Amino acid sequence: MKSILKLIILIAILLMGITFHGSAHINKADQIIGCWMTFGNTAKVQIYKLNDKYFGKIIWADEMYEADGKTLKTDSKNENPKMRKRTIKNLELLSNFIYKDDMWTEGTVYDPKNGSTYRCKIKLNGTKLEIRGYIGISLFCRTEIWNKVEE
Repeated sequence: MKSILKLIILIAILLMGITFHGSAHINKADQIIGCWMTFGNTAKVQIYKLNDKYFGKIIWADEMYEADGKTLKTDSKNENPKMRKRTIKNLELLSNFIYKDDMWTEGTVYDPKNGSTYRCKIKLNGTKLEIRGYIGISLFCRTEIWNKVEE
């Protein structure tokens, strides 16, 4: 009876250890979730998780409205003419990132200033995100630093 009880306790301890280890991994991956101010403080991007992937959309931009101050600007430089009517507000900049080896990879970053989409890697350094967009291999890249801000 005592050996069965010891075995049950040992199994429970092992299962708790696995659960805590898995939770730590999930929490670390989710540290990217929240609001980030882009380089030059030109836009605020909300990063969120959907179906185990990470995405980011513009929730504020300094040039979000037309000259009238009421009409939202559109994604006029998009390479795809069908996408040019999308507004800058809620425009998805970051798409389909997965967390692997302490970074978010396999996703893309969209640049509304030129209408192009690039492969991308994201790394978290404290309260700063390193957003590295690239074409082909990551040696030919541009890196921006985004700062964590309040929602």
